[in-house]
Amino acid sequence: FELRFKGSNNHGWSVMPQSRQSQISLIDTPYYHCVSRCVRHSFLCGRDTVTGQSYEHRRGWVEARLLFLSSLFAIDIAAYAVMSNHTHVVVYVDKALAQSWSMEEVLRRWHGLYKGTLLTQKYARHDELSEGEQLSLKETVSIYRQRLYDISWFMRSLNEYIAREANKEDECTGRFWEGRFKSQALLDESAVLACMAYVDLNPIRANMATTPETSHHTSIQQRIKALLNNAKQPTTLMPFIGYHRHDMPKGIAYSLKDYCELVDCTGRCIRDDKAGHIEHHHSPILQRLGINDEQWLTLTTEFEQHFSRAVGSEQMLQQYKNNTHHQRIRGMSQAKALLKRA
Repeated sequence: FELRFKGSNNHGWSVMPQSRQSQISLIDTPYYHCVSRCVRHSFLCGRDTVTGQSYEHRRGWVEARLLFLSSLFAIDIAAYAVMSNHTHVVVYVDKALAQSWSMEEVLRRWHGLYKGTLLTQKYARHDELSEGEQLSLKETVSIYRQRLYDISWFMRSLNEYIAREANKEDECTGRFWEGRFKSQALLDESAVLACMAYVDLNPIRANMATTPETSHHTSIQQRIKALLNNAKQPTTLMPFIGYHRHDMPKGIAYSLKDYCELVDCTGRCIRDDKAGHIEHHHSPILQRLGINDEQWLTLTTEFEQHFSRAVGSEQMLQQYKNNTHHQRIRGMSQAKALLKRA
């Protein structure tokens, strides 16, 4: 359980104690927005204005670890941004993929992260196992399989690794992260796209970059580089697969070019500190979502302020509330105002 006082913090998150299990509902959505914040003055990354010391290289640590983990977990990365004292990531949990893996595949992936047990190591060496050992191994593999599509284990594998490396570099011990990571369920395509854009535009809102393509250690920079070089989409990120059609493969059902253009236009509005005009009728994404310019700009600049555990239409929030057995869900009025059809 999260041991935090009742109320809300500056980022609009609900801070009543909630088990992670009560927040993750794969019945409702495989998409989640996760945020980890650094607790120490020494910063996660960036430059400490007091001492002048730079920790910018740590952003590379986080990015590399994040992408490495996605190659082992049944969790795809839709968007991420590594900031000076916190990290945002939008993930897609592929439970069906994890359940399709053989015992050998589960252990290969788990051993890529952890040593496992003497029994799993014995099996990996192809040593002969007794009947009792085989039964015990199946139970262990079942646990590992579940962990490999578990967001908590994914974030734990990210944050513990970075904390150890940072503590080693700083020659100190103690907590590095601000309690547990925070998560939001993204219940429909409007919530997913708005949250992805919100994450991708974090460096521009923080004045760390002026354009998406100069936003280092972000998913949008990777995607734009691929577009500019006429290359295939980054294999480390969940792909954009075009608009809905029959026999859709796994991916984000929009055009990558349309998404990058929309993020670029939104970024210019944010950078110039103007309400701006995104030319709704020229944006296939906004046109399809039925969200107007004002709603979109509010979502992509104030996403964390308006929603707590889950984000989506009023109907989707009500369904999520019922499935997770919450008495109430913060954000119903915001859903009516921001996610209603324009």
